[in-house]
Order: sequence, then structure tokens, then C-alpha cells
Amino acid sequence: MAKNSETSAMEIDDKKSINSDQIGPKFSINVLQLLKSAQMQHGLRHGDYTRYRRYCTARLRRLYKSLKFTHGRGKYTRKAITESTVTEVRFLHLVLYTAERAWSHAMEKRQLPDGPNARQRIYLIGRLRKAVKWATLFSNLCAIKADPRTSLESEAYASYMKGNLLFEQDQNWETALKNFKSARAVYEELGKYGDVENQVLCRERVEELEPSIRYCLHKIGESNVKTSELLQIGEMEGPALDLFKSKLEAVMAEARSQQAASLTEFHWLGHRFPISNAKTRVAILKAQELEKDLHVKAADSLPAEKKLVIFDKIFTAYHEARGCIRSDLASAGNAENVKDELYGLDKAVSAVLGQRTIERNQLLVSIVKGKLTKQRDDKTGKVTKPEELVRLYDLLLQNTADLSDLVSSGRERKPEEVKFAEECELKSLAFRAERCFYLARSYSLAGKRTEAYALYCRARSHAENALKDFQRMANSDQMMIEELKTLCKECRSNSCIEHAKGIIVEEKASENLSNKISTISISGTGKKVDKFLLEKLDVYESAVGDSNVKGAARIEAFPPAFQSIARNPIVLDLAYNFIDFPSLENRMKKDRKGFIRIPLTPRALGKGARIPSSAHLLLSTLRRFRIHDYYEQSYGIIDTKLSLSARRTFLSSVDMIPLVLQKIAYHETHPDCNEVISKIPWPIVRVRDIPQQKSGGDCGAFLLRYLEVLAHGLNVNSYCQQDHVT
Repeated sequence: MAKNSETSAMEIDDKKSINSDQIGPKFSINVLQLLKSAQMQHGLRHGDYTRYRRYCTARLRRLYKSLKFTHGRGKYTRKAITESTVTEVRFLHLVLYTAERAWSHAMEKRQLPDGPNARQRIYLIGRLRKAVKWATLFSNLCAIKADPRTSLESEAYASYMKGNLLFEQDQNWETALKNFKSARAVYEELGKYGDVENQVLCRERVEELEPSIRYCLHKIGESNVKTSELLQIGEMEGPALDLFKSKLEAVMAEARSQQAASLTEFHWLGHRFPISNAKTRVAILKAQELEKDLHVKAADSLPAEKKLVIFDKIFTAYHEARGCIRSDLASAGNAENVKDELYGLDKAVSAVLGQRTIERNQLLVSIVKGKLTKQRDDKTGKVTKPEELVRLYDLLLQNTADLSDLVSSGRERKPEEVKFAEECELKSLAFRAERCFYLARSYSLAGKRTEAYALYCRARSHAENALKDFQRMANSDQMMIEELKTLCKECRSNSCIEHAKGIIVEEKASENLSNKISTISISGTGKKVDKFLLEKLDVYESAVGDSNVKGAARIEAFPPAFQSIARNPIVLDLAYNFIDFPSLENRMKKDRKGFIRIPLTPRALGKGARIPSSAHLLLSTLRRFRIHDYYEQSYGIIDTKLSLSARRTFLSSVDMIPLVLQKIAYHETHPDCNEVISKIPWPIVRVRDIPQQKSGGDCGAFLLRYLEVLAHGLNVNSYCQQDHVT
């Protein structure tokens, strides 16, 4: 028995030694730092949960592929991640990013514009349950496979996910409070150790968990937290607060919908407009609540950035109300009374929106004025110029004009509207004075003394007129009056300064001119030429220059200067114009000129053609746009064949001559011939009873005599055969 007990004890010791040898190294993951960097780099810096969810999906795909841990190629086969599966740290990353993907998908549904409906909320809670499941698995695996710090951080992560699930379900507030407190305690302890970056992240997470803890205490009834304090908590930033903000917004929307039932009319400048649409009531009520936050006494202590955020929310609410009103107008049909009420309500909401726009631009003006006194922005280091204020005052003038036109557009105007329009005109005059002042300041900085002096005087005139009108009004804006008084003083002092500087510049003009002339050097050696770095490599001298002076580094001239290069010589022939070259006209081909060419040679007539022995010279003239045929000059008895051939010769001229005259635009210089030229063909007139030749071979001499007689304008009939021949 003793031997058996000894052997069993030895076996147990051996098993322990074997297990201790098989225990692998502990993995280490800085969970908070890993998740924070991934969230900030992939969408959550701007609240884009869709982008972060897609990143988690892509990250999981890469991890599954790199680990060769895919779930089958053809048929899907689920592979569970257990203690034995985790052989390296990337398996823990798989579980962590799966939980993050489920959580980001739930938050994506929570961020829908109109909020999740009943079905979407069921899906949202299902995704949060999935996130809790994977976060719990991650905590269990880290307790075995990771070092103590990672295990503790994973437990805090799992507690945070469980608290989010219970927070969304609106139940078990005690359990949710317990989980949030557990996560806070872990992060408080972790924030005491490690590097500075890790301590900062842990403290930020503790601050993000604090509002959820206070809300749980408020729901349980163990805290005296007011609704206004919860709203201030909701202004904090951070991904961990998005669920709290959405929950708080849902609660506030429900409270507004209950209060909106009592909001039946909208009051504006003595008018009362009924509100029938519930969405319009809620939007207007939300805008009015935000306006109260701006006009309370505590609003003066709010920073300008938070005021701008509140203004943006007000604009969103009023735009939503206008959208509901216009949709009601589209569905109103032919009900004129309903349409008139909706048009009046739309006008009133637009006017209030215009007033808030002016207030927001005035806030921007105050911000830029504060930067202008410092001459440089503390955050960006950008120099603030007066031109920025000029642009803002241009916007204010445009907003004031639009608001005045909107108020004055009605037919029946009440005294309140008339008074409001007068206030808009006075504000416009004050804004014009401010704009003129800062425009003068910009000219002063540019060194234009005359323009600056004139603008300062103009701004002072506007400011004094506006100040008189404001002081004449009852219940006027005292802040505006004080600003105008200050503006008058500044305009007077600056105009005097510009006047003095202008006189100094004018007095020193001649002296400066003489100094510049005296320093002029003909050789140009008076001006110091800075060499480039490549020209002074042997000298230890900086090419960048003074760090306080902004200028380009003189390393090398760019673009490089032109350099002379060798090229082929240019030969100028100076003797060409003085050489008399021989004539080559006898070697050139001579062209026969004329419109009508009658072929007389066999080559011209064609292959096998010949001139018949009975060839006869004919004469035709053109007079008064008619072809006169002197065919009967030849014989007393007309040859029928010869007559037909002569007529064919004339037909080409009958068609060609009118076309030529049209082509050369003869009718433009002779407008009386336009109608005659357009007629094609021209008529042929046979001239009869004229002297005829007696012999058969005198047609050529007979033709020449005819030409001479016709050229001199004589009558052909006065000549006989003997006259022609002689």
C-alpha cells in the first residue's frame, strides 16, 4: 500500500511537471488603446458607425484568412474558438473585433434619423446581446491565456457591454449600475499605472462612464439629479456616451411630444397662427427650448463654440418645422382658410429663423473681433484681417434686408410689424457703419491714407445718424447704443491718426525721393546681390535665411537662365536682287484665252476627224442679249446641212454666255440686265437681206469686211459685193 501511494504521488508530481512545461506564454493586449485608435481612425471621430462596422468586418476577414481559420470552403462549418484554439494573440483579436462589430451595428441602428422603430429596436437589442456574448468569451479566454492586466481590462470591457445592453432594455437598472461601476473601478485602477497615454485613455473612459452611472442612479431614485444637469452631461463627447445621448434624446422627445399637446398657437408680432400638425409642434417646441438656453443669464458664461452648436440645433428644428408646414400646404387642397393660416405660419417661422441667423452672425462678429485684437489666432496661428469682419457685415446687411422684406410683404400690417421693420432699418444703418469702419481699417493697413481717412469720416457719419435714431426710439437696444458710441470715438481718433500720417508721408515724400536718387548707381553695384547656395559652397553660410522672415530658400535659380549654344551659320545672299536673269518666255507654254474655242484641227476634233472641203467661216454677234446670225452672208441659196451644223455651233454659245455672266456677277454692276441674264438660253436672230458673196472662196475676206463694218457701227446693207471685195 505504501509503495502504491508513493508511486501514485510520483505520477501526480510528474503530471504537474508536464502540465507546467506545456503552459505557453501569456498574451498581452492593451484593449482600450487598441480599440480607441481603431475607432478614431475609422469613423467614430465623426460618429460614423457604419464605417467602423465595415472596418471591423474587413479586419475579421483578414484575421480569418491569415490564421487559416476559415469556416469551410464549400459548405459552411462553424469553428468554435476555445481555450485550445487560442495559440496566438490574433485569436483573441478575432473575438474582440467580433464583439466590436456587433456593438457598432447596434449603434448604427440607434443613430437612425427618426430613431429605430419597434422592429429595428428588436434587432438592435439582438446585436447588443451578441456583443455581450463575444465580450464575455473574450474575458474568459483572457483570464486563461492573457496576462493579469489584459484579463482585468477584458473584464471591464465585458461589464461595459453588459451595462449597455441593460441600459438599452430599460430594465434592471441596479444590474446596469453594478456593471458600470465595476468597469469604472477597473479603469480607475488601470489609470494609476502604465505610460501617460494609457493613463489619459483610462481617465477619459471613466469620465464617459460617469453620465451613465448618474442616469442609472436617477432612474433608481437614489440621486437628486435634475433634468437640466442630465442635459449638461449629454453635451460631453465620446463614443461611450452615444448610447446615453440617444437614450436622453428619446426621453426628451417623449417629454416634448407630451408638452406639444398644449402648444396650439404660434405668437409672432401680434399674430396668432394655429398649429395643427403634431410634428410641427414638437419641432417648434424644441427650438423654443434651445432659445431659452441662449437667453438665460447663465448663457453669458457659455463659450462661443457651444453657442454656435446650439444655434445649429435651432436652425435644424426650425427647418424641420418649415418642412412640415410646406408638406401640409401641398396636401391642403382648395381650402383657402387653411392655406392662409399655413402661409402665415410659414412666414412667422421664416422671420424667427432670420432673427436667429442675425444673432448667430453677430456672435461670429464678436469672435472675430476678439481675434483681431490679438492679431493672431491662438489655435491655428493664422493672422486675423479686417476683411473677415467686412465679409461678416456684408452677410448681416443681406440678412437684415431679407428680414425687412419678409416682414413688409403682408397687406395688412400691424403696428408691431411696422416697428419691427424700423428696427431692421436702424440695425442695417449700424451694420453699415461698422462695415465702413473695418473697410477703412483694411485700407489703413495697406498704407492708403487718403481712402482710409475718407472711410473713417463716412463711418463716423453713419454711426452718429444711427445713434440718434436709436436714442430716439423707446425700449431701444442699450448694447447697440454703447457699441455705436464706442464706434464714434474710434472713428474720430483713427481719422485724426490717418490725417497725421498722411501729412507726414507727404512731407517726407521729397526727402525720400532725394535719398533714393542719391543712392542710384550707374554700375548697379549699390544693390547687394544674394548668391545662391551652389555658387558659394566654399562658404559656411545659410541659404535659407532668417527663420523669422518668410522667403524662398536661395539654393539654385529656377527656372534656369538661357545659355548660348552653337548652331549652323545663316547665309544672306545680298547679290540676288541685282542679277538680271535671261527671259524664259519662249520656253513657256502659251495658253489660249477666250470663252469659246472652236476646234479646227484634226487632233482637236478627235481621232479620225478631218476638215471638210466645204468648210465655211461663219459670223455671229451679240447685241441686246440676242445672238445675231449672219449665216446668209455666204450664199444666196442656203445649204440645209451647213445650216444645221452652224446652228449646233451657236447653241453652245446660247447656253454658255448667260452662265458666264451669272458667274462673274454681271448683274450686280448692271441691275437693269438681271432679268434678261437669268433667261437661258438666249434667242438666236437670223439676219436676212444682207449683201452676199458671189464666189465660193471669199468667205474669209467677206467675214473680215463684215467685222470692220459692224465695229464702226455702220449699216451692212449699204455695202455690195464690190465694196466688200475692194
